[in-house]
Amino acid sequence: MPAADRDPAYPTARNVIESGCERCPALVEHRECISWGTGPLDATVLVVGEAPGAGTPDADRWQGGNWTGMAYTSRHSGRRIRRMLAEIGYGDEAYYTNAVKCFPPDPQDPTSNREPTPDERANCRGHLVTEVEAVDPDVVLATGKHATKSVLAVEDRSIDGFLDSVLMPVRCDRLETQLVPILHPSYQDVWIGRLGYEPEEYLEAIRETLEEYCTSTDT
Repeated sequence: MPAADRDPAYPTARNVIESGCERCPALVEHRECISWGTGPLDATVLVVGEAPGAGTPDADRWQGGNWTGMAYTSRHSGRRIRRMLAEIGYGDEAYYTNAVKCFPPDPQDPTSNREPTPDERANCRGHLVTEVEAVDPDVVLATGKHATKSVLAVEDRSIDGFLDSVLMPVRCDRLETQLVPILHPSYQDVWIGRLGYEPEEYLEAIRETLEEYCTSTDT
């Protein structure tokens, strides 16, 4: 079976930081589960997304973090980013989480997600900092513009053009790690050509960047 068709390893545990967190009333009202981080607490790479989507409750186990309670366990984005990391040798050395742990529903269509509000991002930022400090990764791999902005907010920094920042490492002094922005897996096929990569070349570029900054891997 081609690597692109194989399921990556499915997580079996989650890192619960604040059980029953109720900091964001609008999210508490609509969430099914808090989507906590998964992976080894000594991971060399910490993958950050924006927030869990609505998920697919009638799917197999890849229902999404809103239903499984575990970040990046959706049929599309979850499997894809985990497969990508496995293909470049970091399948056992990556921790997955989101900047906001609960599904933010769109008021016009509660089955789809909206962007988290600034207050929701701020409420959850302490959880993200706790995770980064606990894992102490060599690299934080931020998937997409909003995840990148959330990590940079910890450093009181921002970005202008996201595409120009992709695969451009940024030293984060407060978090004591290297931030590497990449495309969100859901939009990767749309934007990868704009970066001048073929899919295999893009994956190799991620591997080379991680290899440069990760000091203890089995790659």
